[in-house]
Amino acid sequence: MGLILFCSVAALAVFAERMFYFHRATIQVGEFLRGLSNLIQHHNYAEALHESAGTPGPVARVVHTAIVHYDAPRAELKEIVQEAGQLEVPGIEAHLALLSTITFLTPLIGLLGTVTGMIEAFVTLSSHSGLASSTEISGAIYQSLLTTAAGLAVAIPAFAAHSYLSSRANTLLHDIERGGIEIVNLITDKKRDAGIIDFGESRRTLSAE
Repeated sequence: MGLILFCSVAALAVFAERMFYFHRATIQVGEFLRGLSNLIQHHNYAEALHESAGTPGPVARVVHTAIVHYDAPRAELKEIVQEAGQLEVPGIEAHLALLSTITFLTPLIGLLGTVTGMIEAFVTLSSHSGLASSTEISGAIYQSLLTTAAGLAVAIPAFAAHSYLSSRANTLLHDIERGGIEIVNLITDKKRDAGIIDFGESRRTLSAE
């Protein structure tokens, strides 16, 4: 029961820490990128850097890395963004493996407690030469089964918490991928537009002359 209690406290601590992390790390990616799009279209990279640096979360850090290297070629910029995104993965998935281990371990600990409790009950029964009362036997069995119930009571919420946190982690990873792709396209498309020479105004000037 002591081990099961320790697992329950550890699972609760992991869940609380991950919830706080995801709460701080999650942003409105579309709104964030729209704001940066206006700045980049006006070549205001300094303000875009300030905006991305002041926004918390892994998505903003990846986007900030892309803006820092805005003058890099498209292929190199994509590699930089991919590396920045990979560096964020361990932080996003931190402690999820521990929660998964608790989910599978606590029922086994409870089963072990039940087995050892049943062994002690039969040892007690044999020491009384089979004359133990039904109350004593049922009490010993009841106590031994408590560990299995306690293990399941910890494992079931831990499994639900792990599934929920995994979905939050996958959503955040998707946001990082989306932010990286869109910021690369935004920067490179703007540089491509800047490299196009518009001869329309020149032709209109020559015609007026």
